[in-house]
Amino acid sequence: MTTVNESAGMRLDKWLWAARFFKTRSLASQAVGGGKVHLNGARVKPSHAVRPGDELTVQRGHERYIVTVSGLDAQRRQAVEAQKLYTETAASRAARDALREDRRLQRQAEPAPQRRPDKRQRRQLREFRGRD
Repeated sequence: MTTVNESAGMRLDKWLWAARFFKTRSLASQAVGGGKVHLNGARVKPSHAVRPGDELTVQRGHERYIVTVSGLDAQRRQAVEAQKLYTETAASRAARDALREDRRLQRQAEPAPQRRPDKRQRRQLREFRGRD
């Protein structure tokens, strides 16, 4: 692991990329700038320094992660190694599991169509949605 000087910290967007929360640094930077990532309960800029012991709240799609930073690494590594950079709180994991189960149950409650719409039905759907 290429460690970083922990007293100086490292950029938040780079840490999120290295910890594999986002696929690119650009996406991590956009998420931080868009208010999807909070450091110790406050909104920060992508260049803000993150240090071990800091608490991050990361909103990614429907999922919300609350993690504590436990290490810094300048390089993006395998997922198993990236998970060593943080520890997720038990409450966060339980909330994500409950939300995942709720979404699964909602999908089961909705009836699935028997087949794809034919040409006439597609035309009716477009007219109903106001696209044409």
